[in-house]
Formats: sequence, structure tokens, C-alpha cells
Amino acid sequence: MAESRLLPVPDGLDGLRLDVAISRLMGFSRTAAADLIDNGHVTVDGSSPARSAKVHGGSLLEVTLPEPELPPTHPEPVDGLAVLYDDSDVVVIDKPVGVAAHPSPGWTGPTVIQGLAAMGYRMSTSGPAERQGIVHRLDAGTTGVMVVAKSEHAYTVLKRAFKERTVDKRYSALVQGHPDPTSGTIDAPIDRHPNADYKYAVVANGRPSVTHYETVEAFRAASLLDIHLETGRTHQIRVHMSAIRHPCVGDLTYGSDPTLAKRLGLTRQWLHARRLGFEHPSSGEWIEITSAFPADLQHALDVLADEA
Repeated sequence: MAESRLLPVPDGLDGLRLDVAISRLMGFSRTAAADLIDNGHVTVDGSSPARSAKVHGGSLLEVTLPEPELPPTHPEPVDGLAVLYDDSDVVVIDKPVGVAAHPSPGWTGPTVIQGLAAMGYRMSTSGPAERQGIVHRLDAGTTGVMVVAKSEHAYTVLKRAFKERTVDKRYSALVQGHPDPTSGTIDAPIDRHPNADYKYAVVANGRPSVTHYETVEAFRAASLLDIHLETGRTHQIRVHMSAIRHPCVGDLTYGSDPTLAKRLGLTRQWLHARRLGFEHPSSGEWIEITSAFPADLQHALDVLADEA
């Protein structure tokens, strides 16, 4: 079934092309956003402009996402997708920006499933057909370590491990300003945003969500945090950081200052899954995999360091 989403245009996107604005708001590639516009799936204040039309702060976009298709039967290579660890049960990857874990409504860009298939991997067939082997996800705009199940046994064990919170998930996030206190815990329930169904928010009757953070380095305009997740809600870090008024730099969906992101050369949120630790599903050995910061995130840190 097709899904419609209403997207108010924030002032920070005023003057951008329509395809660029949709790409920034929804985390889609610009090509995917343009396809939605060209196929008549986007209106701006009730009209259907061209992809090159400029948007204005306060306008209301309505984006209709077509019913997702089944995964393609042929593999599709994914640029930048790297394997960090591989055995008969699991493959651990370094996911690049602009890549979704699996097909979903409205997403026409590359996926982890397609990329691994192109590299000759066969994933577990457990779970929905479009999510074979996927036991957890990272946003398309978030990079870093991700584990995928190859065997049926690994799928069952890892899904249970994520549910029981025995997986150690460590992220790095560059946030605006300086959290006070410099380290702490955010224990605030998360669910769908009451007024914007493409977003999530802290809501009283939401699902329990716990984020631990610690400041690693403080710059003049931002702070680099080490983040440990107890739970794994959709957009959890982004929502929690925004809730304490320190959104991830570059995260326009959750209130980041577009001027700072532009100065740092960022076109997505500064958020990276730096380390993943889990008990191997067959041997029981503790596996811990890390990922270095991608070039765009490192560049932003270098700019901030030069300004100090």
C-alpha cells in the first residue's frame, strides 16, 4: 500500500531545489527524490512543481511513497561497501553513507542486501523476503559497523541478542554546542512524532529508550560524543540529542543549524557506528569490530580543530 508523508519545509532549507530538499529531509539519494517528483508523487502546497523548483520555509510537502518492490533478483554493486569480518555465520560490514539496510517504501537507492549479493554472499533466508539476513539497521545517512547473518542459526541468535540488549553498540556523534553535564544518560521514551509521521520524538507513552553519552572532545561550536545505546529505537540518538537541544551536526530533520553544517562541508548528520561487539552465534567468542571515521566526518573534525 502506498504511504503519504507530510513534510514541513524548515527555514534552513529555504531556497533549495525541491529534489535536494526532499533528499535532505528524508535521507533519500537525490536521484530517488527526483524520481518521486518526476512520477507525480510530490506536491508543494497542493501543486506539482518540477524537481528544479525552489522551496520556501513554511511550505508543506506531501510525498507519496509507492508500495515497496521485492528485492531485485540480480545483485547490484554498492560503492564503498567494505567487509570487516567474515565467516560461515556472519559478515560484518562498514556501511557507507547513502545506503539503506534493505528495500523500504520510497527507497530506490542502493541497499546492503544488494551489495553483499553482488560480492557473492548468500544471506540467511529467515525473516521477511526483503530483509534476508538483516538483524539490525543503520539509517541511510549513518555510516559504520553493521552485522548481517549468513546462517539461519546466526539470524536467530543475533535477533535474540539485539532484543535482549547483549550487543555492545558504540557510536560517535558530533553535536551542536556543549552538553551539560558533559556525560550522562538520557532515559526518555520514543515513538512516532505526533505531528510528523516521517520523524520520531520523545513522547510520554513511547517505547523505553536509553542513551548513554560522554564528551570526548569539545570544540568551539560543537562536541564530539562517545555514545552507548542500551536500546535500539529508530533514530534514537538523533531524537535524544535533539531532545536535550544538542542535535547531531548536519541533522536538519531534528533541528541542526544548516549554517554550521555548510561551514563543515556536511550534507548529512554527523553520526557513525564506530564499534560493534557481540557474542559469536556459534563459538560464543566475543567479537568486537571497529570502523574509522569516513572522509566527510573526519573533514568536519579537522575544520573544527583548525578553528580552535
